[in-house]
Amino acid sequence: MKSVIGIFDSGVGGLTVAKAIAELLPDESLLYVADTAYAPYGDKTAELIYQRMATISAYLQQHGAKAIVVACNTATTAAIAQLRAEFNLPIIGVEPGIKPAVQVSRSGVVGVLATPRTIQTPAFTALSSRVAADTKVIMQPCAELVAQIEALQLDSELMFSLLQGYIAPVIAQGADTLVLGCTHYNFIAEQIQQVANELSSVNVNIVRTEQAVAQELKRRLERSALLVNPPETKTEKFVTSGDVELFNAQLNRLWRAGTLAQKL
Repeated sequence: MKSVIGIFDSGVGGLTVAKAIAELLPDESLLYVADTAYAPYGDKTAELIYQRMATISAYLQQHGAKAIVVACNTATTAAIAQLRAEFNLPIIGVEPGIKPAVQVSRSGVVGVLATPRTIQTPAFTALSSRVAADTKVIMQPCAELVAQIEALQLDSELMFSLLQGYIAPVIAQGADTLVLGCTHYNFIAEQIQQVANELSSVNVNIVRTEQAVAQELKRRLERSALLVNPPETKTEKFVTSGDVELFNAQLNRLWRAGTLAQKL
């Protein structure tokens, strides 16, 4: 019986999605893969990203995954359609929340903070065109944030300096809403809010998507009669393709003290 929800990201960003899933579906077991040996995905080719997506999805399926969550905006926009064509189980991706951002923006100007690779994908361009026809959407590549978050430098002077550099030109163009277009950025949502409000004369909306991803996963599991029923003994397993000691430090800071990972 397949009973595990498989989740993967290039690193720790997907833990924010995993947390939302754990809160919404507390009886479900989780298997999380951090592909840190290939992080960040944001500067990789679409071919390499899909190769890693397929390899990890095969691993998750072999270890009992009944559904897979691609907890990475870059991977989702790069090749999720190809992944769904290859694997016969529910696969849920993560898209930048441009649609809800358009709905809450008062100024009609929305900024999207994302990795350069996410912004460059045709799927991302199509999403923006589809849901934001009457809204100005400013794409802001943030090349250095993921590395700082992976290094757990969430509140460093460098982090705030980087955020000011990325956010200031977006606010200057009238944006009153910022979309966090990378799951890593959820870990610094408060810092982004602080910097944005310091730079703006109005309170800036911050749009995140991890709750929506968890809700979509629940719908897909219900539709396929795959929700755990009755509750089983829940398990959580974390594996990484990179440095296990580093990932353990990240898990202890960002997930739960005492959590230990294994090598992929």
